[in-house]
Amino acid sequence: MAQPSTEHAPIVWANALMFALTLAAAVILVPWYGLTHGFSSADWAVFAVFLIANGMAITAGYHRLWAHRTYEAHWILRLVYLVFGTMALQNSVFAWCSGHRTHHLHVDDEDRDPYSARRGFWFSHIGWMLREYPSGREDFSNIPDLKKDPLLRFQHRYYVPLALAANFGLPLAAGVLFHDVWGMLILAGVLRLVWSHHVTFFINSLAHMWGTRPYTDDNSARDNPVLAVVTYGEGYHNFHHIFAHDYRNGVRWWQWDPTKWLIASLQLLGLTRRLKRTPVFQIQRALLAMQFKRAQARLARLPAAGAAAHIESLRARIAHEYESFLAALAEWARVKEQWLGDKKRAVREQWDQVHLQRCLREIETRLSRQLRRMRLLQAQLA
Repeated sequence: MAQPSTEHAPIVWANALMFALTLAAAVILVPWYGLTHGFSSADWAVFAVFLIANGMAITAGYHRLWAHRTYEAHWILRLVYLVFGTMALQNSVFAWCSGHRTHHLHVDDEDRDPYSARRGFWFSHIGWMLREYPSGREDFSNIPDLKKDPLLRFQHRYYVPLALAANFGLPLAAGVLFHDVWGMLILAGVLRLVWSHHVTFFINSLAHMWGTRPYTDDNSARDNPVLAVVTYGEGYHNFHHIFAHDYRNGVRWWQWDPTKWLIASLQLLGLTRRLKRTPVFQIQRALLAMQFKRAQARLARLPAAGAAAHIESLRARIAHEYESFLAALAEWARVKEQWLGDKKRAVREQWDQVHLQRCLREIETRLSRQLRRMRLLQAQLA
């Protein structure tokens, strides 16, 4: 069956009205109430708390915990994620994670990726939710693990009343507590919801259009430190799409990823465990593979005549680096295989394990140095 056109796919009126009315309310009511009555410091504080709680529930809960199973969480933490994730009004965990897993499986496929960036900014940002496209049809066959969780089953079954209760009840309760019901409903209710929506939607749209691709160019996902600031670390999207089962998105210590810091910190309290991390070697391998790919492309664009000696020198250096790279990969595979084999033999002495781990770290160090050399070569090619 052919994909229906944008004009003929049936409109999802519930979504269209919800997005339109909440945006209109935020644009009109926030400045009007602010100018005529003013927002208290409590209004702004609760707005910030709810906004961050919604964002973290989506990034740490819906995304990294349930969609990708990058770590395990205590039931108390999962309950908190569910409360504030429901309040974020981005559908149930079942629907959100099923669609997201499909996105990763068929990324950029215009017929199967629910929010393919190849269909344009508007479609990937919000348009995919406004019409009933075949690519967006719910199919929960890819979430058998989530269906076993009674908390998630309860949320999915009663999602609408729970979402209404969270979005009206929590701001209303805060308004009663701080004696400003309307200010709290407008700021911590409406503006918080609109902001939370579009910040999340930026990951499906802008993070596939604006930024760099240091790890892979097999898909449109980009790393963007600016987006990372407003999306709680989700802006390092190129890394995420190649290493989706890593609990980190900003893998470098200096990269802004508060979701990563939250998950790691809660491990100290026993609320998270079994955090999955991509081995350093695999990250370096991906970075170097992209460096070689781009270096070869730049060499191919250089004129055949001209500074022939200089070009041949660069070509020879890159070829030498590539041979070293392949040798390191082969050595890593050999040492890793030996290490895994020895782990299975209980009779092995402990010092053998330490020696093999040291060999693996030495290979990682060599690749790190090679990555720096390749960056210098890239600068010369540029």
